[in-house]
Amino acid sequence: GMGFACLYQAAAVMTAKRCRARLAFCNALARSGMGLTFLMAPFTQLLIELYAWQGTLLIFGGIMLHLVPSSMLLWPVSTHLPRESAENQRWAKKDPETPGGSLDGSTDRELQLHPAQEAPTTERLVMPRGRDGSDPANAWGRLQKPTLESSCSETPTEAKRSHQPPAAPPKEPSQPLLDFSPLKDPVFFIFTWSFLFSHLAYFVPFFHLVARARTLGMSSRDGSLLIAVAGITEMLSQLLSGWLADHNWTKKYHLHVTYLLLCGVTNLLGPLASTLPLLLTYTVAFATFCGGFMALVLPVLVDLVGVEKLHSYLGFAAFFAGIAAMGGPPLAGWLYDYTQTYVCSFLFAGACALISPISFFFEPSAQKWKLKKANL
Repeated sequence: GMGFACLYQAAAVMTAKRCRARLAFCNALARSGMGLTFLMAPFTQLLIELYAWQGTLLIFGGIMLHLVPSSMLLWPVSTHLPRESAENQRWAKKDPETPGGSLDGSTDRELQLHPAQEAPTTERLVMPRGRDGSDPANAWGRLQKPTLESSCSETPTEAKRSHQPPAAPPKEPSQPLLDFSPLKDPVFFIFTWSFLFSHLAYFVPFFHLVARARTLGMSSRDGSLLIAVAGITEMLSQLLSGWLADHNWTKKYHLHVTYLLLCGVTNLLGPLASTLPLLLTYTVAFATFCGGFMALVLPVLVDLVGVEKLHSYLGFAAFFAGIAAMGGPPLAGWLYDYTQTYVCSFLFAGACALISPISFFFEPSAQKWKLKKANL
């Protein structure tokens, strides 16, 4: 669980930083693999029959080890130093205060005036004798002398300033390891409310769908078929939802709210499905709307808070959502133990899905409050 949590967090942030133009579709493409895992339900049963649960876990562990080379491909967005920073490093190496250093990179030996080399140059100068009858070479020396004196008259501070490299650009302030600023943002609570209740309901139908099929007299193979259909449908729904969201016909959280409402209504109608065709219809509808809102979780959060602090907001929100995901199926199981029917489990999932998008109706007010606070 810890490994998958760290992997998801890093992959989500890297996806948001690299794929801004098509973020919804890229995130849906990355998450669509979760739908394929439900296709492994019949395959898992076959592996258990052949290799027992010990061998099955070894096979799954080998498959998951492929995440190591895959994660090594998640390089930072830019691995090269800025050009200005590289120039400043070269200036620092050629600082005139260091022995043998100078402004243009030449050494003191190169800057010394060699009389043997300058004599031919001064001899070739053809200059008329001045009014005072002085030699042209002496006149040339008098012209050079004030320049040397003026250069020597500079104070050490001025000389040091003139030979210093350009100032380095200001560094970005380092972000703290634990940033608690999201806990002061009302937008965070709006998103976390929805994230928590949606995950409270997300796993309940998948856990109890097969059990309900058995109580209706269906075989375990029919239950595996329902899970496989749910996985394929959710995968396709995520891709379609991401593709639609990237067209920006409306705000992404509007689509997110719509999918959650439809998912809640579908779960409330789930107990009416008492035959295999009706259960298949419910499975397709539920997986379609469930995949739709799951594909937009990350794009909605990016639209609300931006990419800069995405890791902090997503980390805290995923913490609360993880607690809800662990608590949803046990709560639904307790309802079954109390009522001896799975009807209440699906009603519980539908109610949580309907409660989930309520917080988004306060999103415009929260944004206005943040803007007003920023202008103070």
